[in-house]
Amino acid sequence: MLRVLRVSTLLFLSCFGAIAVAGTAVVEDIGELEAFMDGTVDTLMKYYNSASGVVTIVQGDEVIFAKGYGYKDVDERIAVDPATTLFRIGSTSKLFTWLSVMQLVEQGKLDLDTDVNQYLQNFQIEDSYDAAVTLRHLLTHTAGFEEGFLGYLIIKDPERILPLSEAMDRYQPDRVNPPGKQISYSNYATALAGLIVEQVSGQPFNNYVQDNILDVLGMNNSTFLEPLPTELKDQMAGGYLPEAGQYVAHPFEFVGSFSPAGSMSSTGTDMTKFARALLNGGEYQGQRFIGEDTLAEAFTQSFSHHESLAGMALGFYETMLNNQRVVGHGGDTMLFHTDLAIDIENDIAIFTSFTGEGGSNVRSAIVPAFYNRYFPVTETPPVPPSDFSERAARYAGAYQFWRSNFSTIEKILAFQPAAVVAPMESGTLMIEMMGGAKQYVEVDHNLFRELNSGLSLEPGIKPAYIAFQEDAGGNITGMVADGLPFMSMYKVPVYADFNLNMLLLVISLLVFISVLARLFYNRAAFSTLSRAERSATLAPAYVAAINLLFIVVAVVVIFSYGMELASGIPLAFKTMLVLPIIAVVATAYLAFQTYSVWRGELLASTWSRARYTGVTLCAFYMAWFYYFWNILGFQYRG
Repeated sequence: MLRVLRVSTLLFLSCFGAIAVAGTAVVEDIGELEAFMDGTVDTLMKYYNSASGVVTIVQGDEVIFAKGYGYKDVDERIAVDPATTLFRIGSTSKLFTWLSVMQLVEQGKLDLDTDVNQYLQNFQIEDSYDAAVTLRHLLTHTAGFEEGFLGYLIIKDPERILPLSEAMDRYQPDRVNPPGKQISYSNYATALAGLIVEQVSGQPFNNYVQDNILDVLGMNNSTFLEPLPTELKDQMAGGYLPEAGQYVAHPFEFVGSFSPAGSMSSTGTDMTKFARALLNGGEYQGQRFIGEDTLAEAFTQSFSHHESLAGMALGFYETMLNNQRVVGHGGDTMLFHTDLAIDIENDIAIFTSFTGEGGSNVRSAIVPAFYNRYFPVTETPPVPPSDFSERAARYAGAYQFWRSNFSTIEKILAFQPAAVVAPMESGTLMIEMMGGAKQYVEVDHNLFRELNSGLSLEPGIKPAYIAFQEDAGGNITGMVADGLPFMSMYKVPVYADFNLNMLLLVISLLVFISVLARLFYNRAAFSTLSRAERSATLAPAYVAAINLLFIVVAVVVIFSYGMELASGIPLAFKTMLVLPIIAVVATAYLAFQTYSVWRGELLASTWSRARYTGVTLCAFYMAWFYYFWNILGFQYRG
């Protein structure tokens, strides 16, 4: 079957550009590769302030490049060793989870298309839709779960790690799409698959992976355990972030409650053993951890929103790099950024991992740099259709990832859109997406190709192809990009539009500031008012003060705690959420006073009515804003 897959891949790639002939070494001059990689990595690390990293490259059954960069321990000047220095590989860990599932499928203990509730012993996935969630849905990220992480995904205290079954029950997210409808990357889905492995195999998940993959492949410097085993603890690279001109090490991150989704630590050399096994049909140095046909099935595309776009294999996601099909998985914690790219046709695998916030940009640039160097392409830019302007407006608007939260306060993270589409006079669409903006040309119905294609080393997602989704009435409802095969998007409705809401927020805050300024300016006259008039005058001031106080406190709390909010919900955050509740109560009081003003009972003048009406409308907008974005109340799971 693997042979069939390789032949079909060869035919597929031949339609899109030059390819390497199977069995021919892509990299022949190892010295030139080292010079190229050193120049690329050193430049990127300096520019993006990454303290340490590792790159390993496999070609065929040979490790042709393995090198550490920077320091495992900056203070002690201990250099990174690709053979012994451990890196947190984040969601690249998921590949081990998916292959554990496939091992049990191979043994007949699991079925990819059976309702997962048949495998769960202590709780059930809620039946939000008629169709059941299956393992195939979990492996292709199409189960329909919303995303969530606040307060529980990556924590600092190992005492808070929950047993996998308890964590999956406690943190079960809402389902926002029927299974099989939209791709939406899910840590929960992966951890749930790991729990199924645990319950069906009868072994704790970490032990299962250790016995059935890591030990089989001789990955002696790799583990899913948290905290690290004693014998590996001293090999861990520091998680460094640049602060005040120097690198500061941060505490070890624990993903234990969601272990199958991202708790693995490994070395560059160990990951080459895994990569060599994947390139060799599941076998490494005579040790087989999975059947060749089963692995071929895992590599085969299982879901895509469009036939011209990359999609999901079983756990592995596809990427087209200069017309070469690559499968693999990236991984990010707060401190480490990793990628494993497997090029089956060309017999190449590249593993990278770098520390620091800027390590994400370093990691993301290395594999494209390699493919630009060894698989250069020249393509003719597409020509915009002459009649495109007639339909361009239907695509315009803001788009947001389905990988968002809809039921808790984390919904506010989707306030700013992930992509903005705007028609251009040149007959193209300008699409701004996650830090990058490029023009796209219509090449087929709802399918667009980048005007100036080629792999970019700059940060930001800049896919070569974009496909839009439409409903039965022909209305554009969403968008998918081949650079993000594991996350589709929906079109943001007008009432949730970022620009509109920012405008209303700014207007409301300015009105509130003017209310307080007016009260302060007229403080002498305030004392001459009757008791009822003073109450009416204070009503808008209460609303203004509470809403402004919430905004100020929210900014202070969020900037003070930052990504630490993923580890736990501090008291300051919980206390902050009392203010929107008080603001809504104050709004109700203001509405009553505004009614009195309009009836002529108090402050009966046209200016007073206009003023109170304006403040009340702003207060109502803020109340709606708190409600819509789940800020009203204590809506969090952590």
